[in-house]
Amino acid sequence: MFSNHAGNDMVDQIDFMAEAGFRSIEDNGMRSRSVEDQQRIAEALQRNDMRMGVFVMNMNCAWYPSLSTGKKEELDKFVQNARDSVEVAKRTNARWMTVVPGKVAEDIPMEQQTASVIEGLKQASAVLEPHDLVMVCEPLNWRDHHGLFLQYTPQSIEIMEAVDSPSCMILQDLYHQQATEGNLIDHMNAAWDYIPYFQVGDNPGRREPGTGEINYANVFKHMHSRGFDGIVGMEHGKSMGGKEGEVALIEAYR
Repeated sequence: MFSNHAGNDMVDQIDFMAEAGFRSIEDNGMRSRSVEDQQRIAEALQRNDMRMGVFVMNMNCAWYPSLSTGKKEELDKFVQNARDSVEVAKRTNARWMTVVPGKVAEDIPMEQQTASVIEGLKQASAVLEPHDLVMVCEPLNWRDHHGLFLQYTPQSIEIMEAVDSPSCMILQDLYHQQATEGNLIDHMNAAWDYIPYFQVGDNPGRREPGTGEINYANVFKHMHSRGFDGIVGMEHGKSMGGKEGEVALIEAYR
């Protein structure tokens, strides 16, 4: 986000973010970083009294029909992703990891696909629960990610109720949910007990708050009024380039 001010080194960016007032980072690709870089990032966060947000748990099976197929090899791969993520989470002081359950499987009834996804999430939850780690399952819109299995808040609630684990919750990305279903505050309220983590981006454009149609002042006010003290991830681009764009982004959040 801040390479024009801080350069490309993640630790330098963390120091810049802390000075600008941000209290957390998230890093989708943390699992692909070297152990040395993971440790450097963790040390920088600790030094700046910042939290580690999400990294992606299952990048290698998120973008094709995987869990929804019910195939044993896909289930095993997903559960192995959970096992492999435990040490990364411990090393980086992370608690949350993003899960995308893959695409819809053609020619398989949706009820059967849902049951297969629930079974995969249950088995992965059993791996994570002893370590107090949490998968946050992210619904995504079909405009940007056509064909993905998880789209809607009511669908997410149904799956969370069936999995029934403290290690399986919802990542509510308000950009995606505005594109898919709107009524952000109503859906937020319906799923509140299952949402420990939010991501934001304005719609259309997927840039910082204030560049689209979402009234983020009211959305954040509502989250605050309900006592939310978790992480809000900036899952979006910038409306302008260069240092000017980075300053505009900081001012939008302020």
